[in-house]
Amino acid sequence: MEIQFLGTGAGIPSKFRNVSSLALRLHDEINEVWLFDCGEATQHQILHTTIRPKKIANIFITHMHGDHIFGLPGLLSSRSFQGGETSLNIYGPPGIKEYIQSNLRLTKSRLTYPIHIDELNPKGGELTTSSGWLVKYLPLQHGVLSLGYRIEQPDKPGELLIDQLAKYSIPNGPIYGQLKRGEIVTLADGTQLDGRDFIAPDQKGKIITILGDTRLCDNSRILAKDADVLVHEATHSGEEGQMAYAYYHSTNIHAAQVAKEANVKLLLLNHISPRYTNQDIREILAETRKVFQETYIAADLKEFDIPMASGLAGDSM
Repeated sequence: MEIQFLGTGAGIPSKFRNVSSLALRLHDEINEVWLFDCGEATQHQILHTTIRPKKIANIFITHMHGDHIFGLPGLLSSRSFQGGETSLNIYGPPGIKEYIQSNLRLTKSRLTYPIHIDELNPKGGELTTSSGWLVKYLPLQHGVLSLGYRIEQPDKPGELLIDQLAKYSIPNGPIYGQLKRGEIVTLADGTQLDGRDFIAPDQKGKIITILGDTRLCDNSRILAKDADVLVHEATHSGEEGQMAYAYYHSTNIHAAQVAKEANVKLLLLNHISPRYTNQDIREILAETRKVFQETYIAADLKEFDIPMASGLAGDSM
């Protein structure tokens, strides 16, 4: 499981940061890619990755501001020309259906695959994807309805402890399957084995929280509770708290406070103002780590493994 950032800038594209989009790459888990927001030129950014658009199964839109959705019509159309045949689910706030359908109608674009558009409850809720993953969402505090998403991976059943069974000289065959299912089996020599004694504990599923644009608010903490990874906007630096509040955004310190209070393992900052230089970014990162050490600032096309050991990611600049 990896997160790859396709655009990490705020508001407008710059030479070094495109506008908002990120991919949750679930190839090893369910052979899917999920996209969160689709700002202008997202499909251009995808060309610099190994992501195949036909593998994108779900798109989650946080809010209807242009820097988060202007790339969506182009991506949907191009997916038809790139072998996309499987259905695509799109989730977002009210208005997303009209936006997509109007674009496709007015441009006379015909898709080679079915799309399902689900306008989400502004008060929050949850949904279960076809792959069995749970996605919870809540409204945040922004100038328009902005949603935050909490993705919960199902727990993985414990593996059969093959090493502990070696002494029984069990031949290859259905016995292993029976033990894996927790059944009691009788071996040829009369030995009885209870499969439940040879199964490791379930492996806890990962929790990924991806927030849209927002002021510091309680719902951010709720969605981020005990998350393995929190992706949080940091449009403003710590000294610009009043400006962030006025424009319905957060600072890097706000993000760090959420991560700390919610017991998050890893904080990834994005939606960075194009005003900041590389030196500014280094200072913002150092400032943030004084509040929450396990912080990284995302850069376009940067990948982060989940989970990630401390110090492996580097200061992505």
